[in-house]
Amino acid sequence: MSDTKTRQAAQVELPFQIFAQPSEKLPPCQARCPNSGDIRGWLGIIAQREKNGLSFDEACDKAWQRLVEFNPMPATIGRICPHPCEDLCTRREKDGAVSVNAMERFLGDWGLARGLELPQAPKERYRESIGVIGSGPASLSFAYQMARRGYDVTLYDKDDRPGGMLRHAIPDFRLPREILDAEVGRILGLTKSLVRNVDVGKDLSLDQLRTDHDLIFLGLGAQAARRLHIPGENGPGVVSGIDYLRQRKEGRESACGSRVLVIGGGNTAIDAARSVRREGASVTLVYRRSDSEMPAAAHEIEDARKEGIEFRYLSAPTRIIRDGDRVRQVEIQGMRLAEPDASGRRRPEPVPGKLEILAADSVIVAVSQAPGWHDAGSVLHADEWLRAEDDGRLEEDLLAGGDDLGPGIASRAIAQGRRAAESAHAQLRGLERPRSKPARPEISRGSVRIDFYAERQRSPASRLPEGEWLSRPNTEIDATLGDRQASEEAARCMSCGLCFDCQLCFMYCNAGGFTRLEETSPGQYFAMALDLCEGCGKCIELCPCGYLEAREDAR
Repeated sequence: MSDTKTRQAAQVELPFQIFAQPSEKLPPCQARCPNSGDIRGWLGIIAQREKNGLSFDEACDKAWQRLVEFNPMPATIGRICPHPCEDLCTRREKDGAVSVNAMERFLGDWGLARGLELPQAPKERYRESIGVIGSGPASLSFAYQMARRGYDVTLYDKDDRPGGMLRHAIPDFRLPREILDAEVGRILGLTKSLVRNVDVGKDLSLDQLRTDHDLIFLGLGAQAARRLHIPGENGPGVVSGIDYLRQRKEGRESACGSRVLVIGGGNTAIDAARSVRREGASVTLVYRRSDSEMPAAAHEIEDARKEGIEFRYLSAPTRIIRDGDRVRQVEIQGMRLAEPDASGRRRPEPVPGKLEILAADSVIVAVSQAPGWHDAGSVLHADEWLRAEDDGRLEEDLLAGGDDLGPGIASRAIAQGRRAAESAHAQLRGLERPRSKPARPEISRGSVRIDFYAERQRSPASRLPEGEWLSRPNTEIDATLGDRQASEEAARCMSCGLCFDCQLCFMYCNAGGFTRLEETSPGQYFAMALDLCEGCGKCIELCPCGYLEAREDAR
């Protein structure tokens, strides 16, 4: 009996047959991305361009188009996102995570340099009118997604210049204003109009807007600040982190003095500390938990240290000591970490008798954000966060996203605006509301054969020399990757859970079950004939990216 007949005879005795089956899976980077963007997809277009007959320019153009389907502001988000996607990158276990953030920035700058246009709205327009309150990342994302689908969108903003906290709170050395201007302008070019200097609830009622439009999106942000509620807080010399950053962005004199304490541990606190350091002040950042609990991005904290900012952990202010109106000192209470609180982090509690006095000319308070809108009807109540469904829905004709649902990063706001637009479009067109989570299963960590991939070190972007960081206070510190660096970095992607044409299945299948496709694209290189599969499992064992898996068929 031949080997083939022997295998077939053995298979007949089993209650089931094991076949190989292609199955695209959710890669860990996308599972961790707040915006659920197709990271593997747009990286793969560049990494696999030669296999698909694309030049580098063609691949980058195409990758940019894929990227902006989810995020219309890649040059902006690529600069400021703390890139949680990289924390779970499979490559991290080998030689460092793929620099997703740097690649997003590269493609964002690529699109601006080449004048690439966002997907144009269809010629046939829908009759419904859409109103958007606010012009921060959530509002811009929602407006873009609705405009590209064919709706007339009008934005209302209480400021003269659109962009929300992206414009008013992020320092120029992290996000140059010309980059933000270009990406915001490109989105506004798709919408109907922008109404400036209108404060909803004060200048215009929400009820009136609901009369004027078929559907409203609230992207009000959270531009008020939490207070410390300690003696001496009220008066000159104490300012919120948000207000300080806004003053600096507008070029107004801050008059913070030579010794500044910044209270807080988030990104606003770090931005404020680094900005006031650029005014020549000596800066101490006071945080009530330890360094490991600090929510600010790790690389921003490290850069702050390089700039000479002192960090005082497990410390909390208890009173601000004044000489008349002038701030002179701050009393600091030593803290220790107790059991975890509702946030999951260990709760700080005072250490009895551990008090210290620090000299200070001013105090910047950046402990948290708070709602900053007026009472406006049944939904908007001052000092209360909005509570929405997963797709941002508050009421039938009212959706929301961004920091008005609670403080978060800009990538999360972009995602909330997109999901709200998808839900709004489905509602207006009588379609099924979209899923809140991807339907594909997430790939398991052990499914990717890390040893198959050659070692490739990350492509570091150049930086402004450290000695010039403070002397050139508004100059961007990090540079964008060059073309060669971007090409090499994209090639580091392991394409977790999707075929990248390694050809091992094709080469080692005894039965000839894999056929090369004439027209290929990332993830689409072979057709598989399941009726030829002998169930040996060799292709599953060899597949480095975890795309092929076993399927049991009952006899």
